Amino acid sequence: MYQRILVAVDGSQSASLAVDQAIILAKATGAEVKALFVVDDNDLFLDLKYSDPTDLLEKVMTYGQATLTRTVDRFRAAGIPGVTHLIERTNTLGLVADTIAAEADKWKADLIVLGTHGRRGFRRTVMGSVSEGVIRRTCLPVLLTRSEVER
Repeated sequence: MYQRILVAVDGSQSASLAVDQAIILAKATGAEVKALFVVDDNDLFLDLKYSDPTDLLEKVMTYGQATLTRTVDRFRAAGIPGVTHLIERTNTLGLVADTIAAEADKWKADLIVLGTHGRRGFRRTVMGSVSEGVIRRTCLPVLLTRSEVER
């Protein structure tokens, strides 16, 4: 069935639930899991009058790496093979969904797992915009997890 599962993470509760589902499926199928964090650099440069965008970008990348470290620790604790990947820039300016779908294709994933309430910056206030975009851009199966905690 599934041999390569890509799970997109962003540190949110819904992404944590997506990791839970990826682990369950990987254990059941013997799949390898790849956790992906995409830095949405486009939103970092909006409305920054008194902030250093380079410093902010560094902080987001540090946050992303910490998120990936926690995720791979969960993979190890569950006894499943897993890797991580941080993408510093979106493939298409500001479009995280394009980048996730492209990475799934590049890695030859069988399934994409992601949360529906990810936090993606100022312009991503519409719930589900990234997950909806991934569904539109891929032919792969997509498993969405929903968190009632984040509203």
